[in-house]
Amino acid sequence: MKLRRLSPDEAASTRREPVDRDTLDRAAAIVDRVRRGGEPALRELAEELGDLTPGAPLVLDREALESARASVAPPVVALLERTARRIAAFADAQRRSLTGLEVPVPGGVAGHDVAPVERAGCYAPGGLYPLPSSVLMTAVTARTAGVAEVWVASPRPAPVILAAAAVAGADAVLAVGGAQAIAALAYGAGPVPACDVVVGPGNRWVTAAKKLVAGDVGIDLLAGPSELVVLADDQADPATVAADLLAQAEHDPDALPVLVTTSAALADAVDAELSRQLADLPTAATAAALAGGFTVVARDLDQAVTVCNRLAPEHLQVLASQVDAIAGRLRHWGGLFVGAAAAEVLGDYGAGPNHTLPTGGVARFKGGLSVLDFLRVRTWLRMEAGDAADDLARDAAALARLEGLEAHARAAERRIAGR
Repeated sequence: MKLRRLSPDEAASTRREPVDRDTLDRAAAIVDRVRRGGEPALRELAEELGDLTPGAPLVLDREALESARASVAPPVVALLERTARRIAAFADAQRRSLTGLEVPVPGGVAGHDVAPVERAGCYAPGGLYPLPSSVLMTAVTARTAGVAEVWVASPRPAPVILAAAAVAGADAVLAVGGAQAIAALAYGAGPVPACDVVVGPGNRWVTAAKKLVAGDVGIDLLAGPSELVVLADDQADPATVAADLLAQAEHDPDALPVLVTTSAALADAVDAELSRQLADLPTAATAAALAGGFTVVARDLDQAVTVCNRLAPEHLQVLASQVDAIAGRLRHWGGLFVGAAAAEVLGDYGAGPNHTLPTGGVARFKGGLSVLDFLRVRTWLRMEAGDAADDLARDAAALARLEGLEAHARAAERRIAGR
């Protein structure tokens, strides 16, 4: 198994759109059908697309979630609870770093407060494997942010998905996936209430639907196929590099595993290790997505760093000597993993930071899912009559007239003492 070799310039042109136009158009019909038809349309679509068998419950309530938790092996529940605690601890630290403020202004005080949304919808993919980690990453973060009502949507949810929802404190699970689930969370459908924010990773149908409902509700980001860039020098262990690339490749056939290295010898050794490790990998059929990945052999570390910054990947892992110096030069990533011990899979599975991250170069302007996605910064202004307030009102009136808005000017001038 050999990763194709690309030049630095070729690598820069590999950025992918999170969703194609055909999927977007077809998802729009699904979203519109649920928005207009409500619960009956949602159920029809869920049965047509294989999410539900006829007569199966659309929604699983808190009692059903607790029953599922009781049915799951205690060691598995304990694992879910430990992971949830780590996610919550990190999210809580984020939340406590975001505080209200007050700032003096002429004649008064301005400020902001930080408040959670009231209701959140959290999507967890079904796909090839159940992903309880995505339930924890989304729903635990929402709860830690202070969201009062948290819904999870996941197609054909396995007991471990329902147990994870119970551990995360979700109120209910919508047993539906795809664009139809996103539409239900965004606009409501029967027992499913309209949410203020819809978050979580998913396939191209989920991503398309999130793009369509954005603006009517808040979303976290548009995540395309998963990506990992490993930045490695000649000191990196080829077997470790190969293991990390294969871990990324087994997500799905569209995953993008990339090696950026200063060593052609390392690149060759990694190719050999990929073949060796694939030979007995149970998920080898999916991990053959390595064929979509590539290697860039840079002339030096400066060029390697430049390539990584241009790619702005979802996951960026540094396996090299002097990792701290290198990490300080990297500018764009969804999640950064510094050093051989900081495996990207530890981020996937609950070290603390969220694993719902931007793909396709979006890391240039957007971070991953966090408590921020469930919070609103709301500003306020309190004024006291007096000379300072009069000066502010005069300036406001002057600016309003500069823009031709006389009613604005007069409303400001009514606040001036003596008028």
